[in-house]
Amino acid sequence: MATYKAPIDDMRFILHDVFDAESVWSSMPGTAEMSQDLADAVLEEAGKVAEGIMFPLNRSGDEEGCQFDDGVVTTPTGFKEAFNALAEGGWTAFSGNPEFGGQGMPKSLAVLFEEMMHSANCSLALYPLLSNGACLAIDAHATEELKQTYLPKIYSGEWSGTMCLTEPHSGTDLGILKTKAEPLADGSYEITGTKIFITGGEHDLTENIIHLVLARLPGAPQGPKGISLFIVPKFLVNEDGSLGERNGAVCGSIEHKMGIKGSATCVMNFDNAKGWLVGEENNGLACMFTMMNYERVSIGLQGLGLGETSYQSAVEYALDRTQGRAATGAQNPDQAADPIIVHGDVRRMLMTMRALNQGGRALAAYLGLQLDIAKFSEDAEARAQAEDRVALLTPVAKAFFTDRGLDTTILGQQVFGGHGYIREWGMEQMVRDVRIAQIYEGTNGIQALDLAGRKVARNKGASMAALIAEIREWLGTEKGKLGDLSEQLEEALVLAETATANLLEQAQEDPNAINALAVEYLDIVGYVLYAWLWARMIAAVDGRDDEFANSKRITAAFYYERLLPKIHSLYAQFKAGSKNIMALAADQF
Repeated sequence: MATYKAPIDDMRFILHDVFDAESVWSSMPGTAEMSQDLADAVLEEAGKVAEGIMFPLNRSGDEEGCQFDDGVVTTPTGFKEAFNALAEGGWTAFSGNPEFGGQGMPKSLAVLFEEMMHSANCSLALYPLLSNGACLAIDAHATEELKQTYLPKIYSGEWSGTMCLTEPHSGTDLGILKTKAEPLADGSYEITGTKIFITGGEHDLTENIIHLVLARLPGAPQGPKGISLFIVPKFLVNEDGSLGERNGAVCGSIEHKMGIKGSATCVMNFDNAKGWLVGEENNGLACMFTMMNYERVSIGLQGLGLGETSYQSAVEYALDRTQGRAATGAQNPDQAADPIIVHGDVRRMLMTMRALNQGGRALAAYLGLQLDIAKFSEDAEARAQAEDRVALLTPVAKAFFTDRGLDTTILGQQVFGGHGYIREWGMEQMVRDVRIAQIYEGTNGIQALDLAGRKVARNKGASMAALIAEIREWLGTEKGKLGDLSEQLEEALVLAETATANLLEQAQEDPNAINALAVEYLDIVGYVLYAWLWARMIAAVDGRDDEFANSKRITAAFYYERLLPKIHSLYAQFKAGSKNIMALAADQF
């Protein structure tokens, strides 16, 4: 059976010892009340919520799935009660705006809580996490009246939120969407069209569902510059805040999926539904990106969270399952065989999982702190730098976390051998559940294009150069604590610089270059970032001789010796450019 215990000790270590988060929080009015003791208490309670409320429903939710009957969607048994418990505890409003009932927790804490939620039950986690993203978009772009109408109810968990982008013919290319918005005399709009793949588009967890819908106004410019964003509630809201008549937003069906079966993925039909404009006309895509960027980080954490549960389950199995003898001789001479954790190949798999999970957790916390600075800092220069760092790293976090998440869950399944392929052990569910994370919220190929094209080539590598300069500045002050790792990290930084220069050069000469090179480039950046963060973890345990510190040193050495060298083969692929990729004519495939 799968097992999960929230890795609170590692989360505390990363927040406090690696990043000294309290010093960042105390420097900004919006987070000044968050202390180390309070953060630790929040993490403890969050762990209890994930382990005690969410995780027990993970397998049963997968087996039962969501049910559809004539427009009505029923979530798996126990989901509604669990969602209500999350709402009553304030967990559905974790980092929300306190002005409208949110808890106002720093994002650097929220990323750790979201990892726990995805570890415990990613299907259930998606409902509040989509709502949180909707709240961000409404809070950033809607009128005060719309904020007052919708935000308190979503934060309280009485209502929930969705984002409705994709249409049957329009996925990545949102500029060709066809959903229409017609202005009405009372200032509202009539929304007509069909959206697909809508997470939480219909369910029985809340009394109202607030859809954020992209649509096109009459006479709007063609392409992405002619898209507007609208709030479209399932039930109209009366002036006193009570629910009115049913709106023309109806679920036509739900998808039958490979994984995340407890999450309702809906076809939504908007038939003359009433909606209200969010932000300015024809600026809807920019407004929606407020939500999409939040969700991309969150979905990255889905990969990280499931990787952690797979790792914990694999370790427990490897300690218990007996097969064969250790190469150095019997470790359990009184038994017929030794536990499989004595075997080098099993150790290789477990160490790979451990190194990737802990490196990812450090990157998540770093990104969370940058989000906090971008939101709360009173220093304009610090805010601008943090915003630039967030823009650069969001596609890396989404793609690298989820690609490595699939790698990790497959390794966990492999540790179990044949049992990993059998449903009752729980490992195959994690592989199925994590697979979607590479696809939705922008496929990982799209994330790589975003990084290589928009975030690097567009500003001639300035953002990447600034990040590498930050790493070098840190390395200059801490290298004495790192031993040989400091030279290896510097070599990795040089390769990242070389790859960036090569990307810019090829992009100037070849229109296909960015499409051809982007995935390898993102992976190089991801592995180099993990190397830096493992170096930071080693520096943080300098002078310590306890079990925790020694395990960090061993895992860091494994990462540098066995995983970081992948950047060299990636760069060899990267240098090949687009020539062979584009050489075949379409009809030759």
